[in-house]
Amino acid sequence: MGMLEMLPVYLSYPFVQAALVVGILTALCCSLFGMTLVLNHQSFIGDSLSHVAFGAMALAGLLQLVDNLLLTLILTVLCSLFLMRKDSLGNTQGDSSLAMLSVGALAVGYLLMNLFSNSANVAGDVCGVLFGSTSILTLTQSDIAISLVLAVVVVTFFVANYHKIFLITFDEEYARATGLPVERVKTAMGVIMGVVIVISMNLVGALLITALVVFPVRSAMHLYHSYRNVMISSCAFSVVSVLVGMLISIVVGTPVGSTIIAVDAMVYLVIAVICYVRNAR
Repeated sequence: MGMLEMLPVYLSYPFVQAALVVGILTALCCSLFGMTLVLNHQSFIGDSLSHVAFGAMALAGLLQLVDNLLLTLILTVLCSLFLMRKDSLGNTQGDSSLAMLSVGALAVGYLLMNLFSNSANVAGDVCGVLFGSTSILTLTQSDIAISLVLAVVVVTFFVANYHKIFLITFDEEYARATGLPVERVKTAMGVIMGVVIVISMNLVGALLITALVVFPVRSAMHLYHSYRNVMISSCAFSVVSVLVGMLISIVVGTPVGSTIIAVDAMVYLVIAVICYVRNAR
């Protein structure tokens, strides 16, 4: 039986259906807050937070916590708020904070996993956390519920605060002058950003999260110049790329995270070439 003929068989399995649902919800969340990061030139904040999450997971393992998600979420959200605050102080402080947290958390996390891990395959564990693992195919009901709640919260927040986010993104000073609660909105966005980063690690790994956030938005920006159109199309690109990437990974047996990002990159390249050719005429 060929690979394409096997696809319906794979799709009939409940664990595959659950993985696809969680992947799609994660893609939707990433593209929504990725829009703000890209337009504010803060794309590498996501990368730094993913490294912090990696270090937090290593620390949770050191403390032998039964569920390391809570500690990872708390530390990542706190660092997200810290980085957003530092970024608003100026390029020098913002850039240096990103660099220190990113490299420092990654190094400390790797050191802790090597020194205190009880696993017989530390290298495999580290690789799984950094680049994604097959754990996306072994999701529990609670994992699915958490992803669903997260998606509802993120979408509700962006819909309810659409005009505020738009104004803060393009003209923060004017937003302050009109009396918008800029700091409260940015704090809420920082919390959501940290949560989405932690949830996304299970799909593509710590080192590939930035690509999941940036590629769909940049692809959409090639096609549209309207804020709303870019947001809608980036969500569509992200969901389709994750869906196609996961299906390829399941059928062919390639790494999930890397396959998803490869599809994202391919979509971006195709759109970029088409737009270049069209503009050159």
